Amino acid sequence: MNNFKSASGRAFALAAALTVLATPAFAQDRFDWGGGRAGERDDGLAGAGVSRLLPELRRTPRGRAFVMRNFDRNDDGRVSPREANEANRAFLRLAGGRRDRFDWEGRDIARPVAEHREWDRRGMRGYRMRQTEQGATFDLADVLFETGSARLRPGAAERLRPLASYLGANPDVPVRIDGHTDSVGGDAANQLLSERRAGTVRAALSTMGVDEGEFLVAGYGETMPTASNGDAAGRQLNRRVEVTLVSQQARSFSE
Repeated sequence: MNNFKSASGRAFALAAALTVLATPAFAQDRFDWGGGRAGERDDGLAGAGVSRLLPELRRTPRGRAFVMRNFDRNDDGRVSPREANEANRAFLRLAGGRRDRFDWEGRDIARPVAEHREWDRRGMRGYRMRQTEQGATFDLADVLFETGSARLRPGAAERLRPLASYLGANPDVPVRIDGHTDSVGGDAANQLLSERRAGTVRAALSTMGVDEGEFLVAGYGETMPTASNGDAAGRQLNRRVEVTLVSQQARSFSE
């Protein structure tokens, strides 16, 4: 079954990582402690996750710099709820019971900045993402597939190159791949086709070097139409594979 890593497994991995982070040497190597010093530009905070940040991170220049330099995973200059939660967890582990007296200067050592991996921003804009409850979502049209089949048409995989580029540079972003069909044909056949088409997209991304660990792949058959199945135009809209970058902001890909 294609699934997210189990909640228990992810929690264990996070706990193990944070335990290692508790040692000063590793913590200093792991995080960028620069920014926010007297006389330097103050990092402003924006985004839906700002209100979730601990006061020590939200209200101090050093705290704001810590958040933006280490937890702005998609480089959009905004703090998402997920990014805020990650920042809070890391800071609580590092600060222990001394949150209000945290020694920022004691961590203030030079370190090489992690290599920034580029991705195809123009190509990602071309997906014309929309915001959903799950995250930034876009549709892969039915025309990418052979009629009534889960096989990609020749050259159709190239449509996925920008997405593969983004996921390669942002491997921690979970991805939903959901297949849908119109109402023509039997329920069981439509369900199977939707699952197979979603799986084909997943497999194509894998051949481009994208790690499958953060994929959730599912098919919904004809049960979730976005348009009427009463005409050809509506049926074509319903035959789709939806790709969602979980917890990401659609507007960050339109800039």
